[in-house]
Amino acid sequence: MAMTASSGVAQGAGNVASGQAERSPFVRTTELLAPYQPAKPLITLSVGEPQHPVPDFVGPVLAKHTAEFGRYPMAKGIEPFRRAAAAWLSSRFRLPRPVDPESEVLVLNGSREGLFFAAITAARYVSPRKGRPAILMPNPFYPAYGAGTRAAGCEQIYLPTTLANGFLPDLDSIDEATWARTVAFFIASPANPQGSVASRAYFTRLKELADRYGFIILSDECYSEIYTREAPGSMLECAGPDFANVVVFQSLSKRSNLPGMRVGFAAGDKKFLAAFLELRNVAAPQVPVPLQHVAVAAYGDEAHVEENRRLYRIKFDFADQILGNRYGFKRPAGGFCVWLDVSDRGGDEAVTVQLYRDAGVRVIPGSYLARQQNDGSNPGAGYIRLALVSDSESTAEALHRLVETLG
Repeated sequence: MAMTASSGVAQGAGNVASGQAERSPFVRTTELLAPYQPAKPLITLSVGEPQHPVPDFVGPVLAKHTAEFGRYPMAKGIEPFRRAAAAWLSSRFRLPRPVDPESEVLVLNGSREGLFFAAITAARYVSPRKGRPAILMPNPFYPAYGAGTRAAGCEQIYLPTTLANGFLPDLDSIDEATWARTVAFFIASPANPQGSVASRAYFTRLKELADRYGFIILSDECYSEIYTREAPGSMLECAGPDFANVVVFQSLSKRSNLPGMRVGFAAGDKKFLAAFLELRNVAAPQVPVPLQHVAVAAYGDEAHVEENRRLYRIKFDFADQILGNRYGFKRPAGGFCVWLDVSDRGGDEAVTVQLYRDAGVRVIPGSYLARQQNDGSNPGAGYIRLALVSDSESTAEALHRLVETLG
């Protein structure tokens, strides 16, 4: 059955649930747990903040370029950064051709602000739509997608990602009228929170739809380097020789354990990126030049990234052993999150409280990461998300406590 804005998508018509959903899921979790005290030393698995060591080269590079904190950074990014990002993309993925560092790469102050401002740019960039402009996104999803859509004045259309559809938006469920008014489509691969990875066929189908209806694909790929088996692909691999209607977003937060550095990039459709740069020149945060030099070093080194993957691999091996097939657990194809079905153990909020209070394990309710659909369902309800970001011993201890508490 084709999904329409009236039949399958929450519009947020001012009710309490939708108002809550607009708030930070982490703030909501803090409020949920505020009345309780953990019975055991706390292990936090709720926030996806990498805890592995910062690469050794960061300090020396910063020291070498400290004086450049005295310069206003260009919004476009310094040439060495853009060249490093373009070279990394070409070496990491099977692209139709090399990315042009001059016109097809822009530095970002982390991928989050880039995703936010890209939604605003898309609303201005695309041709007039047939009906109210809309931006489509997976549900659950990264909150910046919804915030950017709201700021752009577009309708938020949430596409439920469930076990039944492989935790990716069902492209065939969307009707012609909705596609005709689509401004942009947010896709995350690997997905947050489920870790699902889009296939080449999926990316190709999405690209065909973008070209047919004239919308922009905003592909969030910040988890692409966190995997324990097969390396995920990129939307750029299926974007054609001109990368038309495709922009990908990358970040050093997960790849290089640098969440506090706030450096990433956007790459792809040069016409869109030119419009994106115009907005960024007057509205977006700039990236300090010394941090861009650190990023140059990071994109030129794969040893620390492989070590990072090795550490995550150990933790997912623990998850395989400790969780087994409980709670619908399945080792994700990418990312560092675990998505557990606790619907038969009291639901996501109740289990979040129970784990915090009785086991000293902090997780996040899946319903807080999603939005309510028009039929009243929430694709995240009944799930909890665990981010395996702590050290391996703490992670194993948390998983043991979880099993002992939930049974």
